[in-house]
Amino acid sequence: MIVIEIPGRKPLRINHVVLDYNGTAAVDGMLLKGVKERIARLKELAHVYVLTADTYGTVTRQCGPLGITVRTFPREGAAGCKEEIVKGLEGGVACLGNGFNDIQMFDAAQLSIAVLEREGMCAALLSHASVVVRSIEDGLDLLLKPDRLRATLRS
Repeated sequence: MIVIEIPGRKPLRINHVVLDYNGTAAVDGMLLKGVKERIARLKELAHVYVLTADTYGTVTRQCGPLGITVRTFPREGAAGCKEEIVKGLEGGVACLGNGFNDIQMFDAAQLSIAVLEREGMCAALLSHASVVVRSIEDGLDLLLKPDRLRATLRS
């Protein structure tokens, strides 16, 4: 479990980390540099999931060896599928994403991190995010080094 103590707020207790794949953890279907190493460290602290419609058909090859849970679903209704999965997880959930279809899962999570990578980020996602970061590495590092979130999220 990742415990994030935030002054003036209840502590966040994160048991699950949920990643969108394309545009967030991957670009053009390929995991970005530094993601594998960070996931390896994160999975010692929480359950890690990748949720995707798998546009490029690469998620199993890229993420299967990481020993995390990978869930794929049809492109139609992706937002609802992501939300349903997040709502079904027991304990606190942190989500990382970049797209319009991540809005519903952001709203269902205790911590939502919008990631601005090379594929861009949906502007509508901003108002649903707890934090915005400039890279997936920065987003994952917030969970690995939770003291970084204190100043940003304190009340």
